[in-house]
Amino acid sequence: MTKLRERKNNRGAVLRSLYGAVGLNRPEVSGSALRAELGLPDEDLSAACAYLADEGLISVEWTSRRTPAALSLTHEGICLMEELEEEQEEEQEEQERAERAGPDG
Repeated sequence: MTKLRERKNNRGAVLRSLYGAVGLNRPEVSGSALRAELGLPDEDLSAACAYLADEGLISVEWTSRRTPAALSLTHEGICLMEELEEEQEEEQEEQERAERAGPDG
């Protein structure tokens, strides 16, 4: 049984990979390419994809073996990833401002 932290990490990795593909104008990713990129066993990748699909963040076409054949981010998935990206950029900017201000603030 995969631990909670690993499952969350797997789901995050799937989302980041699909978001990266959208940025490269590749709205759909094959399951085999994603599996190879992330190095996840079929059962872990399938579990992550099923969870994200149930949450409405990704769309999945399944093979007869219940492994992902093709995946893409939904509109909700893209919006979530854009929000996270904006938050990270804001945190980086705040950190850079603090570093420029020096220890005396």
